[in-house]
Amino acid sequence: MRLGADQKLDVEVIPTGNILIDRALGVGGFPRGRVVEVFGPESSGKTTLTLTVVAQAQKRGGLAAFIDVEHALDPQYAKKLGVNLDDLLVSQPSSGEEALRICETLVRSNALDVIVIDSVAALVTKAELEGEIGDTTVGAQARLMSAALRKLTSLISKARTICIFTNQIREKIGVMFGNPETTPGGKALKFYSSVRVDIRRIGAIKIGDGTVTGNRTKVKIVKNKVAPPFTEAEFDIMYNEGISSTGALLDLALEKGIVEKRGSWLSYKGNQLAQGRDAAKELIKNDTALYEELETAVKAKLDEEKK
Repeated sequence: MRLGADQKLDVEVIPTGNILIDRALGVGGFPRGRVVEVFGPESSGKTTLTLTVVAQAQKRGGLAAFIDVEHALDPQYAKKLGVNLDDLLVSQPSSGEEALRICETLVRSNALDVIVIDSVAALVTKAELEGEIGDTTVGAQARLMSAALRKLTSLISKARTICIFTNQIREKIGVMFGNPETTPGGKALKFYSSVRVDIRRIGAIKIGDGTVTGNRTKVKIVKNKVAPPFTEAEFDIMYNEGISSTGALLDLALEKGIVEKRGSWLSYKGNQLAQGRDAAKELIKNDTALYEELETAVKAKLDEEKK
């Protein structure tokens, strides 16, 4: 086949539901038919981000699966993020081999748009399960991941499925210079991933009385095969709603000069919106017409920049 004979040369994506993350990814979302790794410290928003992508896929009529290796999926939280629980396929495998076999079966079905494996660090091999606690099984997890990904990548590409692996962070012992952080599961996932997303919590979001209502979070695209890498995005993850699309829209509107800031007041088209970012965010969230108007204006500005 000649490459130019293929009509689908543009990258197909499923958006993350956050305009800032989509911009950082460079193509408007996670690319289809690719392996994606989302890694970061504990409680940084890895599962929240993957469930938001699942919700976006379902909104577009797609089918998604969640392979819960950590056995920690909260259905009620997933529902708050917009996930349709009735249409979500969930598996809680007992071993790493079983988890990756399930993933292979789902990819081969060609019916899935998104598959999430949460997480690589929790993939326990049969050798570990059958042995005693404290037995050393050197490189077992890395060999398992390498063998699985060799098989999966071509299948994922043909099925146009997004396969998202979440991963934890470990530290190398004895590293004096450079970054001591690494991710478990060997180097295979780093090689086979088309996109690697580093997600970190950088601060707490508090209301007047000091109650923490969410996290200020930062993502860095440390590897990207479909757009320029090393782009960053900062956004809010609210405890009662997940990744805040309103906050991202307001931040981008301020950046592009669509919403103006004078002192602590924010104004739009010469009219004062609210005093302070949080008040403006709440106002936009409750006013659907204003949200849609701002979204259209922001997207028009972004499209202009691409040309």
